[in-house]
Amino acid sequence: MHLFPMNLSPLNLSQFRRKVLASCLLAGALLTGCSPVVEQPQSLVAEQQNSAAAEPVRQLFERVAGQAVPHVHFSLVNDELPDWYQVEAKSGQLYVSANALTALSYGTYEYLRQIGAMSVSWEGNRVQLPQQFADYPAERVTALFQQRAYLNVCAYGYTTPWWSWDRWQQELDWMALHGVNNPVAMEGQEYIWQQLWREFGVSDEELAAYFSGPAFTPWQRMGNIEGHEGPLPQAYIDKKHQLQKQILQKMASYDMKPVVPAFSGYVPEQFVKMFPDARIIEMKAWSGFPKPTYWLDPADPLFAKVAKRFIELYNAEYGEQHYYLMDAFNEMLPPVSSDNRYQDLAGYGEALYQSLAQVVPNATWVMQGWMFGSDRHFWDLESIQAFLSRIPDDKMMIHDIGNDRYDVWQGAKGFYGKQWVFGFIHNYGGSNPVYADFDFYREKTAYALNHEEKGNLTGYGVFPEGIHGTSSAYEYMFDVAWQGQATAPTEWLQQYLNARYGSTSPALLSAWNKLYKAVLSTRYWDPRWWEGSAGAYLLFKRPSTEYLRSTGAPGDLALLDQALQQLVALPAKEQSTALFRYDLVDFSRHAVTQHIDMLLQHTALAYQQGKVEQGDNFRRQAEQLILGVDALIGGQQETLYSWVNDARAYADTPELAAFYERNARKQVTIWGGSSLKDYASKAWQGMYAHFYLPRWQVFFDAQRQAALSGKPLDTAALEQRLIEWENAWLDQQLPPASTVPADVVSAVKALQQLVTASKAPPSNL
Repeated sequence: MHLFPMNLSPLNLSQFRRKVLASCLLAGALLTGCSPVVEQPQSLVAEQQNSAAAEPVRQLFERVAGQAVPHVHFSLVNDELPDWYQVEAKSGQLYVSANALTALSYGTYEYLRQIGAMSVSWEGNRVQLPQQFADYPAERVTALFQQRAYLNVCAYGYTTPWWSWDRWQQELDWMALHGVNNPVAMEGQEYIWQQLWREFGVSDEELAAYFSGPAFTPWQRMGNIEGHEGPLPQAYIDKKHQLQKQILQKMASYDMKPVVPAFSGYVPEQFVKMFPDARIIEMKAWSGFPKPTYWLDPADPLFAKVAKRFIELYNAEYGEQHYYLMDAFNEMLPPVSSDNRYQDLAGYGEALYQSLAQVVPNATWVMQGWMFGSDRHFWDLESIQAFLSRIPDDKMMIHDIGNDRYDVWQGAKGFYGKQWVFGFIHNYGGSNPVYADFDFYREKTAYALNHEEKGNLTGYGVFPEGIHGTSSAYEYMFDVAWQGQATAPTEWLQQYLNARYGSTSPALLSAWNKLYKAVLSTRYWDPRWWEGSAGAYLLFKRPSTEYLRSTGAPGDLALLDQALQQLVALPAKEQSTALFRYDLVDFSRHAVTQHIDMLLQHTALAYQQGKVEQGDNFRRQAEQLILGVDALIGGQQETLYSWVNDARAYADTPELAAFYERNARKQVTIWGGSSLKDYASKAWQGMYAHFYLPRWQVFFDAQRQAALSGKPLDTAALEQRLIEWENAWLDQQLPPASTVPADVVSAVKALQQLVTASKAPPSNL
């Protein structure tokens, strides 16, 4: 009987021990009260205490494995040390203990990954547990951070609006496996808001005009918009109410400490007339939206009354929590007077905190530090310091979510004594180009941990605006929270692939090392917000001749192409696993879409120069590749069809189904306002063939006609025509999905041949 999967290298366990040593050395140096670096405690075989308390973790692994796991023994130890876990194998049995359930689940999962026995990802799992475990001496690993946070408030619009409880349970299990103990939990708010506004006299008819549609609730909650693509159906409010109860109950079973909402000041417009003596400020309309929102000054007595009642209602319904989110100025500038700017900001901060403390005195106010970076023209260091100055240090936590874009904490001296969480967003808008920067995550985290002005850094977080893209990035980022500098990418990749595919080979590792250099060394996907125009690729953006100035995507496309050629040349046995084929498709559509972008530029330039025949040729090549990609990606986790079908399935009536579908389709295309079009663009089947391609065809038709007539292109009229086309698309019936290739490896090879044949000479641009 084999102790491990046949392909397991003996090096894995020694690598595991080196990771333990490196992470614990770093933890011991940086965390007060950290346990010794590598302990050799009494055998865990004899340690049976608190096994019943670890039952949620046992149930988790049995769900993931699809079977009982009697040869794995879990134990929860009661101590006050920073989170730790310990693994030992003896007499064929695996023993894992920890002082926190999320540490216990992460520690077990990490060990099983190291021996190639388990991989859990959004797109699928691979589980091959050994019948017995080789002896392994007990070693302890201590977390580098007290809090491991997860999710962005925007993910509740870009990813989860149509999730059922079954999908949420999978995600909560995924969180536990990755050591998350401080998740952002934003479902079910509208049930409370509805009760609150009714108590203050807002009618149901007025509320119908106030709430935004299901796919846009996060930005309603943050005060950015109101009434966008609403009304919000009562059935949706009620479903989310029940769902949040289940989510919080499950989080509590893992002893997670969720971040839940509080009142940050935004009120319905009706409050202006209902409370004429209150100081209610009309805020500047957000991101090109025509309507403003309304903010109640925290210094006004009405604020404390509204805030108190919101938290009372929330706690009565969902239970009192420890962490409460208040984002009063997320991409919204505080109203301040020119002569009392810093006093105004200090007053706002103090009043916001007191509005929470009046109900839950021991609560911690959580806020996103995003605004300090995104609106850095307003938030100079003096303003940040003033805003934080009157809030008790131990009663505030800043989620500094955007360290892949901004360096806020360092200039702000670690947020002047406040608790804070260092983290990355990675995914913006739920848009899904394939990219990450493993070295950046590892080095930037170590830099923060070791910096003399890190202040009261207590946590680490991964804050995607949407998920289901580049899952390797999230596996890696959460390992950094425990292993720190020990997560050397090349060594990590070997273990990751062994767990994910069940085997590795020199050729496979060579290809993935190229992928690491070409794609997984990219800190931020710059094209997705190129000169104010959103969209992950040029193909995904509303067409414009301005894109002729675009210099291309980050990363190394030539090296990516080489890696893909190596992957399709592997023996058929190595290509046979579902997760290998999934990754091959993902990297291939990423590469081919970049080649499509170049063909779009060549087409536009040729037509602009009056070279109609050349433009037609480039256009045909681009169209062929777009349709090829659309067919290739039909087997991926999400498609336009799955997004729409999930939305429709969330409805209880045909009328609601049609409404939800329109909401879903608008979010991934037009969005709203004047600047958010294509912000949530998706590399999905259906989007390529039925939205991006026909939109570019409208553009190229106009260009071609202008070239044939010898007249200049009327760009303003063309822009309006594109807007009209987009609006009409929202209500058109979707054509059938493209047929998914039976052999994706052959399909990838065919696309590679098309790319080679269609490459235009660089001199054309």
